[in-house]
Amino acid sequence: MRIAIDAMGGDHAPMAPVQGASAFAEERPDVEVLLIGDEAQIRQVRALPANVRVEHTVSVVEPGEEPVRAVRRKPDSSLVTAARMVKEGAADAMVSAGNTGALVAAGLLVVGRLEGIDRPALAPVLPTFDGRGVMLLDAGATMDANSRHLLQFALMGSAYSKYVLGVERPRVGLLNVGTEEGKGNAVVKDTYGVLKAFEQIHFAGNVEARDLLSGSVDVVVCDGFVGNVVLKLVEGVGAGVFGALKEAFLKNWWTKLRAAAIAPTLRPFRRRFDYAEYGGAPFLGVAGGCFKAHGSSNARAWYVTCTQAARFVENRLLNHIAEDLQSDRTEAEELGRNER
Repeated sequence: MRIAIDAMGGDHAPMAPVQGASAFAEERPDVEVLLIGDEAQIRQVRALPANVRVEHTVSVVEPGEEPVRAVRRKPDSSLVTAARMVKEGAADAMVSAGNTGALVAAGLLVVGRLEGIDRPALAPVLPTFDGRGVMLLDAGATMDANSRHLLQFALMGSAYSKYVLGVERPRVGLLNVGTEEGKGNAVVKDTYGVLKAFEQIHFAGNVEARDLLSGSVDVVVCDGFVGNVVLKLVEGVGAGVFGALKEAFLKNWWTKLRAAAIAPTLRPFRRRFDYAEYGGAPFLGVAGGCFKAHGSSNARAWYVTCTQAARFVENRLLNHIAEDLQSDRTEAEELGRNER
């Protein structure tokens, strides 16, 4: 197995990706890790394990660049090189913390869509209060989605949750403004009926945004516009709450003393909502393993995302998605015959 790492992508590159990927490589000597980027900068970070190889390139897709133009004009950039390796079979999966739009564009233009998938989806795992996490599809790749797209999101999310995250029977929810079956716009109402009738999916009904982090479902589907708004709201609220707690605890010597007393209780709670423990977001629906790590990922987040990428490959997720898509086509054909 080979995993390609965009070592120049993200806020803390190349330090964080090199450290995180190297820690993963030391734990998994059976996996070859390909660090793509400026070799001199990469080797300055630390001594590399024996199963880590460097692919030298100095070209980088910058955060503010227009995604499609950057992918086409910088074919030798670290991000696009990683995607091309996946396309050509030189790597089984890739990880980048760089420009999200460029990763989506590279996934579509370089790696290509998985056969049978109409629209791929970014699928981050959000922290939940019970510590299980919930996968959100789509978080920004497909802004306008119809019921068929949302069905495919549900299939892909269920497969990832089961085979990569280890959830035996993933519960799938449809993000909506109410829990009743008749709520929502035309697309959401139509999708409710489609998901309810599809036997391959354990459909749990509508989920309101206020219950999203309760742990009531394992996978929640929505279009990319809504999903991206939800993702950024959760990130913003989380950062704001922990920032306010820190400010309150450091207010004076008495609050500092009280904070020290309850620190052992707070640490597990903080870890439960630490994005680094949930890793990156797989870009599901492309014909290879593509993972988007958070732009501010530290070494721990990189390590976790590399681990996810390895499990993606080991558990043959693309094959499982293809099998579910075949079931989708078979069920649709059967439904058509019954209607006739």
